[in-house]
Amino acid sequence: MNKPLDLPELDHPAPGAVAIRRALLNHLIYTVGKDPLTATDRDWFFASAAVLRERMIERWMETMRGYYVQDRKRVYYLSMEFLMGRSMMNSMLNICCEKEFQDALDDLADAGLKPERLREMEHDAALGNGGLGRLAACFLDSMATLGVAGYGYGIRYEYGMFHQSIEGGQQVEHPDNWLRYGNPWEFPRPEVLYPVQFHGRVVDYVDNHGRRHSQWVDTSEVMAMAYDTPIPGYATGTVNNMRLWAAKSSRDFDLNYFNEGNYIRAVQDKNESENLSKVLYPSDSTEMGRELRLKQQYFFVSASLQDMLYRFAKSNLPLAQLPQKVAIQLNDTHPSIGIAELMRILLDLHQLDWERAWGITVRTFAYTNHTLMPEALETWPVALFERVLPRHLQIIYEINHRFLKDVMHRYPDDPSLWRRVSLIEEGSEKRVRMAHLAVVGSHRVNGVAQIHTRLMKETIFADFHRLWPDKIVNMTNGVTQRRWLHQANPALSDLLSSRIGKGWLKDLSKLRELTPLAQDAPFRAAFAQVKLANKSRLAQLILQRQGLEVDPRSMFDVQVKRIHEYKRQLLNVLHVITLYNRIREGADVPARTVIFAGKAAPAYHMAKLVIRLINDVADVVNSDVQVRGLLKVVFIPNYDVSTAEVIIPGADLSEQISTAGTEASGTGNMKLALNGALTIGTLDGANVEMREEIGAENFFIFGLTADEVAAQRAAGYNPWLHYDNDAQLQQVLHMLRDGYFSPDEPGRYKAVFDALTYGGDRFMLLADYASYVACQEAVSALYRDPEAWTKRAILNVAGMGKFSSDRAIAQYAKGIWNV
Repeated sequence: MNKPLDLPELDHPAPGAVAIRRALLNHLIYTVGKDPLTATDRDWFFASAAVLRERMIERWMETMRGYYVQDRKRVYYLSMEFLMGRSMMNSMLNICCEKEFQDALDDLADAGLKPERLREMEHDAALGNGGLGRLAACFLDSMATLGVAGYGYGIRYEYGMFHQSIEGGQQVEHPDNWLRYGNPWEFPRPEVLYPVQFHGRVVDYVDNHGRRHSQWVDTSEVMAMAYDTPIPGYATGTVNNMRLWAAKSSRDFDLNYFNEGNYIRAVQDKNESENLSKVLYPSDSTEMGRELRLKQQYFFVSASLQDMLYRFAKSNLPLAQLPQKVAIQLNDTHPSIGIAELMRILLDLHQLDWERAWGITVRTFAYTNHTLMPEALETWPVALFERVLPRHLQIIYEINHRFLKDVMHRYPDDPSLWRRVSLIEEGSEKRVRMAHLAVVGSHRVNGVAQIHTRLMKETIFADFHRLWPDKIVNMTNGVTQRRWLHQANPALSDLLSSRIGKGWLKDLSKLRELTPLAQDAPFRAAFAQVKLANKSRLAQLILQRQGLEVDPRSMFDVQVKRIHEYKRQLLNVLHVITLYNRIREGADVPARTVIFAGKAAPAYHMAKLVIRLINDVADVVNSDVQVRGLLKVVFIPNYDVSTAEVIIPGADLSEQISTAGTEASGTGNMKLALNGALTIGTLDGANVEMREEIGAENFFIFGLTADEVAAQRAAGYNPWLHYDNDAQLQQVLHMLRDGYFSPDEPGRYKAVFDALTYGGDRFMLLADYASYVACQEAVSALYRDPEAWTKRAILNVAGMGKFSSDRAIAQYAKGIWNV
């Protein structure tokens, strides 16, 4: 692995509070253009961002210069999402001026600055939706911290996926205009502009040496303009770069149409071009939406490859050495069109022969898979590909032809194998299998948890594992402790540092030193006090947003993640209703507040119905006097990184209850355990490894294993067997079916009942229901013993050393990128 850059110290000393105070006032006046007497909170935020940005720029330039001087191998991380969250506090921490900055802010209180409101002025960058984007953000942080020459490439979405509100219990989507007030962390680069082609046709010709070539002609063109964001490492001189692309029209304005009075047509081309970077994940429920998604993927990959090759060309090295100087990591299948694009560049623009071009491409690319569900592996209709990217379709067909020819030589009597591994799915509609392209075109394919990698080899990529037994490897995910413990939970961070030092900020394995402190009564008391304070902060957020009072001394039972059937928020709801029924019957249980948050894709009807069900159940439970305050249910809308930073430190119980064999890894489970939440979950994703590290006695496991799920499916799973033999389950399901929680529309949740029974219960909620309820009883029993609960919470934190993104990046650097 490359050593961190040995950068010289800056000429000026580390900025103290006095210098920062002076800089804040200067930037307020000369950058923002405001007098302290009239400045708003937002003005002070932009002045603060300018001061922090100023202190990163010199290191940023030194880092970029150092990469050229040292001729470093560069790692390019291609991702459709980068869920960065707020940058101000993270930047303060990483450039080590947190205390001085806070002192300066406090000192300016008399000038109208309100430090406690400053942070709230920053909008979350709406560049991602869930775990995929947040993982990418953690990885950028760790690459900078470890001194890896890493660059993030993605799209500068003008609007995020959507801003979620709950109206009448239902999810309502609103535009997420996060750039309304500008983004102080980015640097526009209008001089970094690349053309990206679409449509057109392919012309074949023969050169003077008799070699056949292809040329993509008569295309439509969109320009990709770069926006750069510095990514500082923690307590190091390294500041890496995230480069995002915005779509710009090659023709801004058609004066002829304007002069004719056709004002809409005059700007139509401009608007259509710039739609490419408007919205994160446009709905793919329409033909236009599907085409826009494919164009988005190619748009950012094409611009990124042009940028990488421009940078590589400065080395004056032959293209054959590209894999020695460049590593490209595909974060899921979205950027996998890059394999065909690099082949097009090498074949058509540099006129390399196929074998040389293919060898370069395969040794340059690596692919991270994030799903085990076959239907979630991205495919595109051949007809759409042919219309939008005709040359790339030709290249994919040629890759497939040569690949299948090799497979047929090795397995001449197995035509079913040929069909299964083909890059083209045959059927009523031919489709391009992007995951297959990513596997065939990469030198390494990795899963993101041990069980996920094993199941990849045994299920979705079993045939490829048979062909290349060494290609698929495991790289268990991680999270950055700087944001998800130090920044999100400063009180716990201070407590840990007071007992084991601050070394854990760069080496999370040092958390293991907390293990004996679980037996230390004063430390347990201090730990419990921090948790209660965090729960009080979360209770205040719930009161502000939902108008609902919750008791911080109740168990905070938390499930926060994307709303999807396989993540089984519905199973959690079934338990809530079970608990509700038991309380109404007089059961004595510890008070529990069940907290949900997450977004459903706009076109995902069942996920949106689950959100409505949660809110309907909450209305009934929270207003029922017979519940006696022992149970409350909350759905917090518009879950984002900043909201997570309040919810996660306040959680007592972490719900990680996906059907075993469906969750690739999960990183929310890591963040919650890192902040002292106990986990209830299945043996799925990273839960398996977390349980090994934390200890089975400190983890609540229930339900079928992945192998048992597969066996039951193979045998013909029948949900009615569980329904018929469990009166408690029947009661809960009948309440849904008969409109107990929707008296205004009794049939509202009949579709939920039908999906779990007549529909076959695809994600086996009924099979795991009894085990889940019993496990929740064990959770309640432990919560009655605060000392025992706190002891296990401390041991959860102590066991999380493995799950740092620093460890993950170090493994990628050694095992995949060779840096």
